Amino acid sequence: DLHLDEKAVGALVSLPVLLLAAAAVPGSLLIAKLGIRSALAIGLGAVAVFSALRGAGSSPTVLFASSFLMGAGVAVSQPAFPALVREWFPRRIAVATAVFSNGILIGETVPNVFTTPFGVLPAVHGDWRWALASWSVLVAATAIAMAVLAPSGRTPGSVPARWWPSWLEGQALRIGAVMGMASAVYFGANAYIPDFLDQSGRHELISPTLAVLNGAQLLTAPAVAVWDRLLTGRAGFIGSGALMAISQLGLVFTPGVGVVVWALLLGFSTALAFVVVLTLPPRLAAPGDVHRMSAAIFTLQYAMAFVLPLVAGALWDATGLAVLAFVPGIAGAGLMAWLALPLRLPD
Repeated sequence: DLHLDEKAVGALVSLPVLLLAAAAVPGSLLIAKLGIRSALAIGLGAVAVFSALRGAGSSPTVLFASSFLMGAGVAVSQPAFPALVREWFPRRIAVATAVFSNGILIGETVPNVFTTPFGVLPAVHGDWRWALASWSVLVAATAIAMAVLAPSGRTPGSVPARWWPSWLEGQALRIGAVMGMASAVYFGANAYIPDFLDQSGRHELISPTLAVLNGAQLLTAPAVAVWDRLLTGRAGFIGSGALMAISQLGLVFTPGVGVVVWALLLGFSTALAFVVVLTLPPRLAAPGDVHRMSAAIFTLQYAMAFVLPLVAGALWDATGLAVLAFVPGIAGAGLMAWLALPLRLPD
């Protein structure tokens, strides 16, 4: 409806990601001043409001502006989750991280899977704007529950809290770069798979491929339950990086319905890297500094996840070749595995 070129598609998909980078530091400040519970409730409330407005947008300007502000709400919330794990479950960091990250992945997956002709679209008479807005109801309910029911934790101001990110502590820069590659691959795949399949004459595979790409993320929880070293060592990073590169090559060169299989592997591998990263701030940072290290990692991670899909879209627009949109992601996956090799992680 909006007649966007590939660079604009990449920008629209990545705009909330840019806010995840820009607002991670303010999120750390909010946690330091108000406490974890209040900061998270405020962030979720902003997501609910602007997600609804995003669905109500009737022009590119409204759509981009509301996406920008929705991303700010998500970004403010992000550093709170690892800090909550350290505060509420200091002896069960890996298990608690697996639980809340699985919730994040469900939140990413369910709207993508069900905002389709087989989900909420028929209920809103096929209007994609109202379909987007409908999901904000769940976010609003979560914000209220967090504000009213969650344990309060420490009293804001009772312990001096620093908020500026610990850029050079605990390998934050390297971890952020590693995760930035995985996030860029994930967001780039969601942005360009639809047009890639359409251009290659496989329009009917767009919905199932995206559903599998996002739904496969839920397989990380059982995989980690079987082999918990995926959460505590470098194997999760290196293995997921290799699998991401192979999966993208498979997407590009496999004809017919085979792309669905490669989408499953790609979704699983990007989610695995995401879950592994979320365990690191509670394990590596001092108790009062988890939000600071998280902010450093998220800032770099999402800055890279914003830039790489734009480069991919520019390559597509400049050459007219859809396959080139996946080249930055393939290179990024290889770089991710290489950067993970020297990481020093606790047992």
